[in-house]
Amino acid sequence: MTQATRKLAPNGPTNDYHLLPVTDRQMRYARAIAEQTALEIPVEAQRDRRSMSDWISANKPHDPSPFASYPTGKQVAFAERISRSKRRPIPSECFRDKQLMSQWIDRNK
Repeated sequence: MTQATRKLAPNGPTNDYHLLPVTDRQMRYARAIAEQTALEIPVEAQRDRRSMSDWISANKPHDPSPFASYPTGKQVAFAERISRSKRRPIPSECFRDKQLMSQWIDRNK
């Protein structure tokens, strides 16, 4: 951890995700979406990571795959960590729907 981070967060990382600048990877993906859809990336979306993430989510192309609604590997791994630590089972339907998995995670954090 850097010295500057220690001064800002002596007890661990802060929850300043919404204040962090847009990443290069986010910007590249947003530009690709903008080219495909003939949209412009609004200035407000370019101010911070959360705004850019919201814009990307709202404008990314729809995935017609039947597996598009399944939770991501990271989401499942996080839910399993919570499940082990809290000793609560994850309902089987959560493994087939990313929204249900997200709700389960939010309720059990």
